[in-house]
This record gives sequence, structure tokens and C-alpha cells, in this order.
Amino acid sequence: MICKYVLLLGAVFFISFANPRVTAPPPKAVPTSQDSVLFWIQEGRNTTYSQEERAEFLKKAYIVTETDAPDSLKTKYFSRLSLAYLQLPDSLLFRKTNKRTLQLARETQDSVVKAEANWDLALFYRSIAIADSAYYHYGQALKLYSALKNDFTTAQMLYNMAVVQADVKDYTGSEITTIRAIELLKPLDKYQQLYNCYNNLGIITNELKEYDRAIGYFDMALDYLSKLDEENTYEYQILNNMGIVYQEQGFYKKAIPYFKQVLDADSLRLKDSQLFAKAMNNLAYSKFKTENHVSLPRLFNKAIKIQDSIRDYVGISRSYYNLSEYYLSQGDTAQAMVQAQNAKTYSEQSSNNKRLLQTLQLMARLEPQNALAYTQRYMVLNDSLIQEERKARNKFARIRFETDEFIAENEILTREKQLWAGIAVGLLLLGLAIYVIVDQRAKNQKLRFQQQQQASNQEIFNLMLAQKQKVEEGKKMEQKRISEELHDGVLGKMLGARMLLTGLNKKADEEAITQRARAISALQEVEGEVRSISHELSHAAYQKIHNFIHSIKDLLKSLQENTSIAHNFSYDDTINWDGLTGDIKINLYRMVQETLQNSVKHAQCKNVSVDFAKEENDLLITIADDGIGFSTKRGKKGIGMRNIASRIEKLGGSWDITSTQGKGTTVLFRIPIKKPTAFESTNGQQELEKVKTA
Repeated sequence: MICKYVLLLGAVFFISFANPRVTAPPPKAVPTSQDSVLFWIQEGRNTTYSQEERAEFLKKAYIVTETDAPDSLKTKYFSRLSLAYLQLPDSLLFRKTNKRTLQLARETQDSVVKAEANWDLALFYRSIAIADSAYYHYGQALKLYSALKNDFTTAQMLYNMAVVQADVKDYTGSEITTIRAIELLKPLDKYQQLYNCYNNLGIITNELKEYDRAIGYFDMALDYLSKLDEENTYEYQILNNMGIVYQEQGFYKKAIPYFKQVLDADSLRLKDSQLFAKAMNNLAYSKFKTENHVSLPRLFNKAIKIQDSIRDYVGISRSYYNLSEYYLSQGDTAQAMVQAQNAKTYSEQSSNNKRLLQTLQLMARLEPQNALAYTQRYMVLNDSLIQEERKARNKFARIRFETDEFIAENEILTREKQLWAGIAVGLLLLGLAIYVIVDQRAKNQKLRFQQQQQASNQEIFNLMLAQKQKVEEGKKMEQKRISEELHDGVLGKMLGARMLLTGLNKKADEEAITQRARAISALQEVEGEVRSISHELSHAAYQKIHNFIHSIKDLLKSLQENTSIAHNFSYDDTINWDGLTGDIKINLYRMVQETLQNSVKHAQCKNVSVDFAKEENDLLITIADDGIGFSTKRGKKGIGMRNIASRIEKLGGSWDITSTQGKGTTVLFRIPIKKPTAFESTNGQQELEKVKTA
């Protein structure tokens, strides 16, 4: 009984309560060319004007929107017009603008406007008591808001659907749907909407005759009301509902204080006339049931007068029904029948079928002679309502299933998107990690190569330095030999000849002449020895000593000593090999060394030949072995070959490998000759030292 009485309070109250899109119109302003549509819509929602004036404002807005509004704004304008016509109320123009709004929303794929249009349409259907259509459009709005991840409006749709379920006595379904709304609202701290939900739970559990749970839900609703800052009359609605719970249990004396507390509220008569009249009727009924007939039937009539002034036909039907019961208890069946007829009329006018059934039962008691007719009509209506409610509940179940399925699909799609996004991020991170690893390995490899080059340069420098030391030692030994020859040979003979000639200067005989001839002969021998030593020194001065070539020879000698491979080394003696730049000598030495190492490791050869030649301005270095060879089209390049390629590229040259399986391998280096600077020509060792320390 409380369900119809509380939830179907009237179309205007319901629309303003259930749709937060409804806001008070702003102050009147002069319209401009840019905001004329919004101005007319605002004026059309201004309740200070008459209904005809408001309709005229909205008509102007409709014409301008349809003819002049840009496509980008037309959808939103029609959405606002639809709501304004719903509040007017003008059902025909509302349906027209709402249909146009849905069409534009589909064309522009505006999910928000589409959801709002379905919301408005659901409100319209509920205001004319078409529960299944109202539930369906709430469900459509629910799908859209859920897809938009808007938990607040999704919860509002669930609450509205729960209220519609309660209208058709699907109390269990309404309770489940309301709890789903609460689960979304609690994390958002939406106290007003949480109050609505717990109030609805209190109403439906009262209908299920679970009175203790109903009182508990109403208490929780009051808790959430206490968290609201703004002044409101919701507390008195809860107090009235709690009074009804006790009234339903037959605890009329316990219910009376709740109704009195509502009626004693400050200015409630002005703030909420509907609630005031409802509480007055409930108080009168409770007094009647406790046989306290003071102020009766005046309280009933006063409540009816207020309800009639605000066109609360649902409330009027209940008041007339209660008044009829009162007159019946007083034995005034005629007056009771008059009030019952009034209750029947207003029940039919407000589509309050539950009150109509109760009234038919009461009329059967008041007119026993017509009891059969009233009973038959009661049974037909009751059976019809049961079937309609069953059909509605089944339809609700299908809509709820489709909605839940749609939401589940959206959740699956969302999870899939998250999964693919995670995979994409993972692949990106993996690619980045691989890039970092490869880049780091390349840097490490480059560093190792530089370290190897530095070590190689150091080794070459040490070899060149050792070779120079050997040359210097050879020079010293030769100088010592010449010194000894001059001192022991030439000087001795010259001293003997000098002493002999000194002694013979005092004689003139034949023996003296002979002695002088011997001395001259000795001097001639000394002359010959001096000439011979001079020739040897001259030959040594003009003979070329190639330190670089000696380094290559030492390398080949080391190869032969450490392996069983024989070697043959030939070079052009006319080339000043030590005059090459330090860069060429160092890199050429290392390339020859690496090539020989490859022959040792892979070729299984017995002989290696190395040839240094010159062709115009290029050095031609040929290294060949008689090993097993390999296919140059297969196999990956090792670090050694990459190092050779790096060195030859640094020198601006080229290289080529010719190999046939079973016939050996030939490596040819072509290196352009750079003219050394004066510094490189005069001090090659200092150039090598600079390369070593680089």
C-alpha cells in the first residue's frame, strides 16, 4: 500500500525528483543572435509564466533550432527542448522533440545526448503509468552511461529502474537493483542519492511485510540525510514513511507521534503541501483506528481540500477511501458509499489500481445487493493486474538480462582493450630493453675493440722500439769494431812507420833506403786499410735498414716458431717502408697479424706467402695460404674480420677475399699511400707513441 502511495506522487514531483537535469531557470536576459535558442528554452521553463506563454517561448526555440541552428548545436538544443516540453507538460510536442533528439544523437553518435533522451522518455512513460516502456528506456540509458564509465548516472538509472519494478510489485527485483545502485554510489559519497535508495528499500521491504528491515532502512536513510548541508523536507518524508510502517502493522498509537512530528514541522504546509496533506490523512486514519474521533472527519476533509488544490489525485483517492471507512464505522452507509464512489473515481483517474481494488471490496460491503457485481469486477481487474504484473516482471527480467549482458560485453571489451594496451606497452618496453641491450653490447664491443687496438698499438710500438734498439746496438758494435781496427791496426802500423822513418832520417846507406821503402810500403798498407774501412762505412751509410719490414719478418718468424707453417715474404726494396705514416704501419701490421691468425686457426695450411708491393699510389698487400679454403657466400663474419673491415675503412682502402674450397685463400689489401708530414718523416717513433696513447 505504501508503494503506490509514496512512489506515484504525481508527474511533476516525480520528474523534478528523478531527473537532476531539471534546474531552476536563470534570471531573464535579453537574447542575442548567438543565444536566442537558449533564451527561449529558459523562458519556456520559467514557471512564473502561464502554460500558454511557456509554450509560445518553446515554439520559437523549436523553429530557430530546426531552421537556423548549426548541426554541431542542434542535437543539444533539441535535447533541452525535449526536457522543457516534458516539464510543460505537452506530451505531443515532447514525443516529437524527443524523437528528433534521438535521431540527431544517432546521426552524430552523441552517446550522452542519446542517454539523456532515453532518460526523458522513461520519465514520460512512468508519468502516464506505462511501466514496461519506462523500464526499457531506463535500461537503454543505463547501457549508454555504463559504456561511458559514468558510475553516478549509471547508479541513478538503476535507482529509477528499481522504483519502476516496485510499481509492478517486483519487490525482490527492485531490492536487488537498488543494492546495485548503492554499491556504485557509496564510493562517490552521493548522500542525496543514497538517501533515495535506502528510502526505496524501506518502502519495498514494508510492502514485503518485513517491517523491522523497513525501519532499519529508513534509519539508514536518515543517517545519510544528516550528512547533507542544504535544508530540505526529506526528513519528514522518512518520518511519514516510518509512521506508515507502524500503521501497516496495526500499531496506530505508535504511528501517531510520527505524523504529528511531520505536521508540526515549520512551514511544511508551504514547502511541501503534498507531504503535509498526506501526513494529515495518515494522522486522521490512525486516530480513527484508535477510536479517537476528535477532529474527525474534519482532518480528512482538510487533507482532501489541500490535495485537490494541488491535483494530488492519488492522495485524494486514499483520503476518500479512509473517510468512507470512517463513515462505515459510524453506521452512515450512505455517506460511506458517497466517499467510496469518490475514491473509485479518483483511483481510476490516477490509474491507482491497487486503491481501486480496495474500493471495490469496500463497496461490496456497503451494498450487499450489488456485492456480486463488485466482486466480479474486482476479480476481473485483479486477474488482469496479476497478468500484467507478471508480464511486466518477465519483460523486466529480459531487459535486465540484455542490459547485464551488454554491460558484461562492455566489460569484456574494456578488459581486452586493457590487455592489448598492456601487451603493446610490454612489447614497447621489451623493444626498448632489447635496443638498450644491443646498444650497450655494441658500445661494450666498441670499447673492447678500442682496448684491443690500444693493446695492439702498444705491442707494435714495443716491436718497433725493440727493432730500433737492435739497430742502435748494431751501430755501437760496428763503431767499436771500427775503433778497434783503427787503434790496433792503423795506429799501430803508423806509429811503427813513424819511428822507423825517424831513425832512417840519420842514415843514407842502402839498408836505410830499404827500410824507408818498407816504411812507405807499411804506410801504403795503412792507406789501404783506411780506404777499406772508409768503403765499409760508406756502404753501411747507404744501405737501407727497414724497421717496419723487420717487424713483419719478426711476426712471420714468430709464426713459424709457434706452428709448423712455412712462410715466404717478399717486398719491394725500393719503397721507403719506414716513411709510411704511423696510422698505415700500425693498422697494416694488425691486419697482417689477424689474417695470419685466421690461416692458423681455420685454414689448416702448410705454407703462407706474404707480398708487399706498390701500384701507382696504392700499396698492394697480398697474403695467400694453401689451406682448405671456404665458401665466401656462407658463414658469418667474426670479430676479427669486422676489425679488419674497420681498419681498412679507416685507411680509406679496400680489401677482397678469394677462396675456393680445397685450394686455399688469398686476401688482398689495397691501401692508398698518404704522404707523411715532416713530423712523421723525421720522427716516426713519436707518431707511434701518439697513436699508442690515443
